[in-house]
Amino acid sequence: MHQNTVRKIREELLLSKAELARKASVSPLTIDRIEKGKDCRMETKRKIILALGYKLSDKEKIFSNDT
Repeated sequence: MHQNTVRKIREELLLSKAELARKASVSPLTIDRIEKGKDCRMETKRKIILALGYKLSDKEKIFSNDT
């Protein structure tokens, strides 16, 4: 399982899973899986980071424990 703060950040931004999914051009199921700690492709992480309003250089703040 991978640690990430996607859910925490999403909730701070008052975004629903569906809204974040739409902004990131991924499915709500993908957001749900990521928030539960499942791994995803680098491209998906990139979309989520940008959809949350972060820079790609902030990756470590959102997806920690990744290599």
